[in-house]
Amino acid sequence: MLKDFKEFAFKGNLVDMAVGIIIGGAFGTVVKSLVDDIIMPLVGVFTGGVDFSDKYAALGGEIPAGLSVEKAKEAAAESEVAILTYGNFITALISFLILAFVLFLVIKKFMGALKKAEEEPKEDPKPSEDIVLLQEIRDLLSKQN
Repeated sequence: MLKDFKEFAFKGNLVDMAVGIIIGGAFGTVVKSLVDDIIMPLVGVFTGGVDFSDKYAALGGEIPAGLSVEKAKEAAAESEVAILTYGNFITALISFLILAFVLFLVIKKFMGALKKAEEEPKEDPKPSEDIVLLQEIRDLLSKQN
C-alpha cells in the first residue's frame, strides 16, 4: 500500500499540478497587488477620488458617515448593526476580471501557437539513400529506352 501511495504521490502529473498551484497562488498575489496598488488608485482618480475599499452600507441601523470599514465594523458591533462591505467586493471583482483576462491572453496565445504548429505543412522527409539510388537507376534506364 505504501508503494502504491508513493507511486501516486510522485507521478509527474501530480508534481506538475502542485507546481502549477504554487505558481498560481503567487500569480494571484501579484494580481492582487496590481489591483490594490496600481489599478484601484487610477480608478479612484478617474472617478473623482472614490476609494472602493472603504465603501460599505449599514443594514438595520445607522453608522456615522465617513468612518473607515474597520471603525464602521467596530461601531456596528456595539450597536448590533450589520455592515455590507461592497467596496471589497468591487475590488475583488476587478481583480478577478484582470486575472481572467490575463489567463485568457496566455491561453489564447498558447493555443494559437499549438494550432500554428499543427497547421504548418510538414516537410517531406529526405528520401533514404536506397530510394535515391533506385531513382537514379530508374532515370538511367528510362534514358536508355
